[in-house]
Amino acid sequence: MQTADIVDSLGFYKLLGFHELESNDIWPHKYAIVSDGEICIGLHDREFDGPALTFVHHEVAKAARSMSDHGFEFHNLQIDEDAFNELGFVDRDSHLITMIEARTFSPPDEDANGSMCGRWFEIVLPVKDALRAGRFWAPLAPELLRMREEPTTHMRFNAAGLSLGLSESIALTGPSLCFRCSEKDAIWIALAKHGFEHKEFPGFEGAFMSVVAPEGTPIFLFDEDYLGELYEVDESGTA
Repeated sequence: MQTADIVDSLGFYKLLGFHELESNDIWPHKYAIVSDGEICIGLHDREFDGPALTFVHHEVAKAARSMSDHGFEFHNLQIDEDAFNELGFVDRDSHLITMIEARTFSPPDEDANGSMCGRWFEIVLPVKDALRAGRFWAPLAPELLRMREEPTTHMRFNAAGLSLGLSESIALTGPSLCFRCSEKDAIWIALAKHGFEHKEFPGFEGAFMSVVAPEGTPIFLFDEDYLGELYEVDESGTA
């Protein structure tokens, strides 16, 4: 995420129980990373066409050649033996996806588990046509985890371990984080104490609360996963 005030954004996440991670000084600009133990959020003091879904790929040059052969057009491309390799491209709804050759921060400690927001379960992108967007994402994330057609089409893919949702909901204004939150009292106390921007029952998939980070990241809080629990059934028919 691009942020005009890293200190402000960093303070917001830390007050919600996220952990600041140690950065590796890869980028020349100022940046910080926070994590709840599952998802990492990068806060960058520079201008770019973001936010960007960012993935680590240890062979960026090889990936770039393969993707180019399959018709992908790059938003940005840096491939050099003496540089930090990265590439960027956009999906059919103009969401930016970035691939970098290595992680730019130290991994979270084992005790960095959870936040006041609860358990993260999906990052969701607003799309005009979920099926059309799904056809774009399918070669990149071939495992379709869930799909729902009514009341609005919603697809969820496994994108390299990231639960990525594609939603036609008009309640979404940009890439958003979804959490199952059981500590409602703690959230209410934090909101009252720190005056965070929020909205009750924002109209997205039954969320009871939305909170907006200083840099603009929308966070939706739910009682449970709005696509329901996923069950596996064996050959005997026992759930």
